[in-house]
Amino acid sequence: MSQANLTFKRPDGSDCPAYQASLPGGRRGVVVLQEWWGLNEQICSVADRLAAAGYQALAPDLYHGRVAQDADEASHLMDGLDFAGATFEDIRGAVAHLREQGCETVAVIGFCMGGALTIASAAHLPEVNAAVCFYGIPPKEVADPAQIRIPFQAHFASRDHWCTPAAVDALEAAMRDAGQSPEIHRYEGEHAFFNKLRPEVYDPEASELAWKRTLDFLLKHL
Repeated sequence: MSQANLTFKRPDGSDCPAYQASLPGGRRGVVVLQEWWGLNEQICSVADRLAAAGYQALAPDLYHGRVAQDADEASHLMDGLDFAGATFEDIRGAVAHLREQGCETVAVIGFCMGGALTIASAAHLPEVNAAVCFYGIPPKEVADPAQIRIPFQAHFASRDHWCTPAAVDALEAAMRDAGQSPEIHRYEGEHAFFNKLRPEVYDPEASELAWKRTLDFLLKHL
């Protein structure tokens, strides 16, 4: 497996830093989108796990070099993020980069803030083939989940005060009312239950079940 810090070109011609992990010759790609903390060890480890499973994984640095050290800083960084720019420039550029590397199909997977951007990518970027969202829902003005027309899987926690069970139910209802068949999984747990760097909320059992479901979904749709 190869691992590298690199830059790729956004559609506007500017550079976006990223972390890439891959196995040689991989024809399936996954763009990995960060939590509000930034491109940290947790997100890079997800890319590594995807590479070990046979994918070319690319995690764009949406904060372009900054990583939050506490929740206040993370909130400030997320509030300052241009979600449209992240979607149409950073993420679109990441998908294009993986295709230039030989990937015939590309999925997007994201966590927390990255989960919300996963929904935005699924709704707005036709070049994305499938999407996996972990506990993130964008405002309607950023993306309407009813616009998603690709295979979509999501993982949410029952004790999440941001992506509440009511918000998850509304997301699923909007997609089903639009004729879609989203694969929505709910877990007894807290927001960020997949994040090993946060032992206060990390749930190993739910995390491994969600990961198995993710790999099964990617294998089916990529």
